[in-house]
Amino acid sequence: MTNPHLAYHLQLLAHLRTILVALGDAEQVPEESHALFLERYDELLTQLPTHPLDSQYLGQDLLCQIIQRYPQIAHLVPRDLLWFFGGDCLHYMPDEELDLYQQLEERRYEAQQQGQPFDWHAEKQLLGATDDRQRH
Repeated sequence: MTNPHLAYHLQLLAHLRTILVALGDAEQVPEESHALFLERYDELLTQLPTHPLDSQYLGQDLLCQIIQRYPQIAHLVPRDLLWFFGGDCLHYMPDEELDLYQQLEERRYEAQQQGQPFDWHAEKQLLGATDDRQRH
């Protein structure tokens, strides 16, 4: 059984997979290497629910490869996934964005410690709105 935070990221990964499949269907990438890449991606989708910590490096590797191998869809990679996998993925995020995600993570941890539910989207919008007001 996955927790809501992990389930959310699995949904993002599934959506990103549909984009990768469409990229292959449009014949914008070499078919053989793309098929092998999708196999590794599917391996991540299978392993992540049962072994989230062991899957971190594979997730980091695959997301970094997406940005490097498929620059035409790099802007479609959900920022939440870059933060979730961390490591080298964080190199693709500006400092302001890293600060926002750090605040989100701290709020999520506090809610978890207090046994309260945490709505990632609502908190992200709240922090983003606060951040926007501070810039103006």
